[in-house]
Amino acid sequence: MKTFYIIANSDKEESLRLAEQAKRYLTERGQVCVVRGQEQEHGNAHCELPSGNVDGILVLGGDGTLLRAARELAGRKIPFLGINLGHLGYLAEIEEQNLMPALDRLIEGSYTVEDRMMLRGSVCVDGQQIASDIALNDIVLNRSGNLRVVDYKVYVNGEYLNSFTADGMIVSTPTGSTGYSLSAGGPIISPTASMLVLTPICPHTLNSRSIVFSGEDHIRIEIGKGRRGDTDEACATFDGDAIFPLKTGDYVEIKKSREVTRILKINQVSFLEVLRNKLSRN
Repeated sequence: MKTFYIIANSDKEESLRLAEQAKRYLTERGQVCVVRGQEQEHGNAHCELPSGNVDGILVLGGDGTLLRAARELAGRKIPFLGINLGHLGYLAEIEEQNLMPALDRLIEGSYTVEDRMMLRGSVCVDGQQIASDIALNDIVLNRSGNLRVVDYKVYVNGEYLNSFTADGMIVSTPTGSTGYSLSAGGPIISPTASMLVLTPICPHTLNSRSIVFSGEDHIRIEIGKGRRGDTDEACATFDGDAIFPLKTGDYVEIKKSREVTRILKINQVSFLEVLRNKLSRN
């Protein structure tokens, strides 16, 4: 790799400091490196890559910072390396103390690239599609307004599956299976798989479990009527970021996206070893 772009979490001084250290380290070794400006971080919700080719993107922060970058730069086919300054850091493989050796590996070309599946969700309100967005981790439908459960009607490939009375519903990728879905009792899935995981959030029934579908399946989740036949309110979120309000009769159609997120792998460490190390911290 020759040209790098660094995205730092501007809310963390540590992240900005490390970005400057990484830039200095790379330029001293003859590499080209651009750090996204702080004014762009605060004044613009979108990443804008510099002109010319970029070989790799360094994301300094936690998984949330990498998720936002992956969504905003989807389709560019540039691989990401996450440097974990957060807590668990399932996506961010490199810890701060290992950053400089990791940069050496990138310069040498000693790395692999792993493609991660993404989701595409279409938000339909009053029968009309109002938005379409993507997610690397998950698309979540959750209650809004009064603190009461919502009836979610789920269809798979156009066929009615079931109605779930719950606080919400999660559709996650294998990458997202270690996130919110895991907290809600969902399974952990190898991140390179092609699957969709449907997980109810706090279901009000004794027999609701996560369901794993093929990556080729399409899932539609519709907001049902309230208990008294009135209108219920909910919202859809994409990777905990983009938020769309919904009401009874509105729905979100979810499928595998054509875009993928490319993740740089420096360490030849198996998914099971990473998982074991992360879980042992809790």
